[in-house]
Amino acid sequence: MIYLSSFLFSDKSVINPNIYPYNVFANKTERLLLFDPITVLYGDNASGKSTVLNIMANKLGLEGLEYASSNQYGRVPYFMKFVEECSFSLGEEEDGKPVGRIPAGSRYIKSEDILYEIKKIQQEQILEDGYVYEHVRRGLSREQREEFRNSYGTARKLEILKFAQEKYSNGETTLQMLDDYMEPDALYLLDEPEVSLSPENQTRLAERLNRMARFLGCQFVIATHSPFMLGTLQAKIYDLDSRELDVAGWTELRNVRYFFEFFERHRGEFGK
Repeated sequence: MIYLSSFLFSDKSVINPNIYPYNVFANKTERLLLFDPITVLYGDNASGKSTVLNIMANKLGLEGLEYASSNQYGRVPYFMKFVEECSFSLGEEEDGKPVGRIPAGSRYIKSEDILYEIKKIQQEQILEDGYVYEHVRRGLSREQREEFRNSYGTARKLEILKFAQEKYSNGETTLQMLDDYMEPDALYLLDEPEVSLSPENQTRLAERLNRMARFLGCQFVIATHSPFMLGTLQAKIYDLDSRELDVAGWTELRNVRYFFEFFERHRGEFGK
């Protein structure tokens, strides 16, 4: 499903070339992205992947967008000025009718959103431990302490938190959180969703996104440089390290080539 067909980034210039986010696009000769059901924005660190997604999220008004404040060069809100200068076009329904708007459930999901939720759960465990301790500290008799600890309410809370702690301490974390966040028939901008996932779970996540795009009417724009995601996603890949925003095959990308060459150098250490 194609909800967002294209996005054109501002080609306006400002006096100071270091002003954000104009500086991100200063050396680009191409500003237009055309989207597939899954589109990947590949690039090395500081290539502007997160900036591109956040500009899109602000222009589209998606949940999860982040506002960028004015910078040191003055009081002009350059980020929002840049956003206003961008434009986009919507796609078509499966029957060929034009999409009237971006679906209401669409959102921008960042890796730090997932990590924040995990931290919050862990903090809840700490607070619960403190809650139990405070009740015990208040001078309850031994009999009362045992009754409190063994009560249904306390046991239920501890069981929930125990489950949460187990759930959020393994590779299922991001997969489960994304399941909670994402629903059918929506557009999702995902910023490095593989963070904290093992290679195996990165592949599982990519396969899940493929299925959601194919069968559940979802569209994804994903920022990543993970070779496991890049090699598994059925996606158009834009190389943000290139001046022309080239579309590339995943095996052509610098980061993937680095992995390949690294393992080639160590091939003999793996044995037969």
